[in-house]
Amino acid sequence: MHRHLVKSALVAGAALAVLSACGTGSGVRPSEARGTEAAVPAPPEKKPVKGLPGMPPVLDPEDVYAADRPDKLSPVVKDFPSRVYVPNTESDTVTVIDPKTYEVTETIRVGRQPQHVVPSWDLKTLWVNNNRGHTLTPIDPKTGRAGKDVEVHDPYNLYFTPNGRYAVVMASLDRELVFRDPHTMKVKKTVPVSCYGVNHADFSLDGRYFIVSCEFSGELLKVDTEKMEVVGHQRLPFEGAMPQDVKVSPDGKRFYIADMMAHGMWVLDGDTFTEPTLMPTGKGCHGLYISRDSREMYVTNRGEGTISVFDFTQGRLTKKWQLPDGGSPDMGGVSADGKVLWLSGRYDGEVYAVDTRTGIQLARIPVGSGPHGLAVYPQPGRYSLGHTGIFR
Repeated sequence: MHRHLVKSALVAGAALAVLSACGTGSGVRPSEARGTEAAVPAPPEKKPVKGLPGMPPVLDPEDVYAADRPDKLSPVVKDFPSRVYVPNTESDTVTVIDPKTYEVTETIRVGRQPQHVVPSWDLKTLWVNNNRGHTLTPIDPKTGRAGKDVEVHDPYNLYFTPNGRYAVVMASLDRELVFRDPHTMKVKKTVPVSCYGVNHADFSLDGRYFIVSCEFSGELLKVDTEKMEVVGHQRLPFEGAMPQDVKVSPDGKRFYIADMMAHGMWVLDGDTFTEPTLMPTGKGCHGLYISRDSREMYVTNRGEGTISVFDFTQGRLTKKWQLPDGGSPDMGGVSADGKVLWLSGRYDGEVYAVDTRTGIQLARIPVGSGPHGLAVYPQPGRYSLGHTGIFR
């Protein structure tokens, strides 16, 4: 019995050796195969980003929007009711919509010509930019109540530095960038600019500079965030250019600038600030919004009632959605779960809700006159850089 077991073991061992040799295809022993496996180089570690002093650390050096994943709400906002806030520039009101029912729940009276509804850096306040009323109206997103107006001259748009130290008012007609206290809005520094119509911006991956569009003179500015100084200036290579919204790519290597008259996006290397190239999208290219997975960007073409979809990995436009019965899609944002793109219909007194998977219009809701920079709130993210909701 013992000899039989020994013989069986020898036969099994020989068979295993043959099978091992067949498996490697070259007679490599299992120990050698394991050694080869261990020699496969590990993926390179991502180098940490040396950000603007005081700025929360960059979560992923290859994705500036890593904090914006579906329903990843900050503890600050997790109990806020989900609403869509629509500033109506010609009605001097903010229409409030329940995104679940698509019904208007309230209309808030604000100052003259409200342009954008802007989440504060600390996520606790929504600021309504009353451009011609020269005030900001604070709204408490927990209660929906408007507070006392704060005097701020020519607040066309509003941003916040990534470290939360300053609010930056885009004083379009004053031709100034005004750095203010983010809570009291007291002036800290005024930066005169040579271009006309400063309106939109976005910050670099490390937060150390931001790119600003000047719509009335077709120019771009590069601003040093910490020094609060303009360090670069160029005119776009298109006669009659009218740059609008600005967004940085997930990897921080490029900036995209919508141009309403060039009917496309300018693609810019922000670090070198060399001449950008134009990517046609559609008539009246205006607003730029990032998907919750950081893979796509929704581009509104206000002049033709369409939305183009840009794929960051492929570096090209992959889809174009047409709004039924036309429309004038302008500014907006993506729902917290990433499933719905909300846009104002600037010239049609309405708001559109669009399915981000199919491009199908889910709702078309009447609002006031001249709806503009609507904000979907709350949204995922640790802090806000301003506009209708740029979160990091």
